[in-house]
Amino acid sequence: MLYLTLRHYEYVCAIAQHGSLSAAAATAHVSQPALSTALARIEAQLGETLFLRRRGAAVVLTPQGRRFADEAQALLDQAARLERHGVDHVARQRLTLGCFSDLAPFLLAPALQNLRRALPDIAIQYRVDHFEPLIADMTAGNIDIALSYDLGVDASFARREVARRSPVALMPVTHPLAGRDQLALSDLSDQSLILSEEGLSVRHMLGLFKAIGALPRVAHRAASVELLRSLAANGEGVGITYSAPPVAMSYDGKPLAAIPISDIGAKEPLVLISHSAPAMDTVHKNAQDAIAEAITALI
Repeated sequence: MLYLTLRHYEYVCAIAQHGSLSAAAATAHVSQPALSTALARIEAQLGETLFLRRRGAAVVLTPQGRRFADEAQALLDQAARLERHGVDHVARQRLTLGCFSDLAPFLLAPALQNLRRALPDIAIQYRVDHFEPLIADMTAGNIDIALSYDLGVDASFARREVARRSPVALMPVTHPLAGRDQLALSDLSDQSLILSEEGLSVRHMLGLFKAIGALPRVAHRAASVELLRSLAANGEGVGITYSAPPVAMSYDGKPLAAIPISDIGAKEPLVLISHSAPAMDTVHKNAQDAIAEAITALI
């Protein structure tokens, strides 16, 4: 039984075209309250959010909404052609995965491979970036699912925690602390630190030290994990990162000690971010399951 009519598809396409409920209502010759009610029913029936509606701003298509609007328009075009005995072809569905840049070297390839196995009929694309650009791409509807730490994420997004990671302290093997099995943040409060230059990451790390009453000195803010590791291996300070490769040597061939930080409060959730919690047995739910499976096997 079909629950959505061609009229419903016309409503979605009108909103997508105009970016405004009032303009779409005028085009569709329906009142704005009636259009808003119809859109709520459409999204409830589909189990997905098609548009992001924020007070005082234009409505924005989610990735699901963009694809639905594209296919709805194709369906409307097909209906018109059927009246003229025409035919149509449905475009292959796509899914775009976003990944925080520090995580990409460790987790992106296994996630992509698992996605392709789980969804062989879906064209998989990806984007890699820092926190703010990644969330901006999510907000703009350019990314379906993002893999990142739970930092700077708008409360309107849905999150699915797939793992928790503890930070590690990086230092030369000759450092007085290098022989320890684990360290507490308090052990590092008097050290010169090397942190990421990523603003959210720095604020998060300094917040952890503030919570224990410490105000450490930051000697360097590194643009990449490998630069951070090189600075630490060369004695420029103690590096702290959540993304430490399982390699005991920096790019420039210096031996490097990596010691876990044991503070429970320092553990950071690794999350899958989406525009809404995916409904069961949908492409997005299957995609999240495939990514989570790949990450769980590695962490």
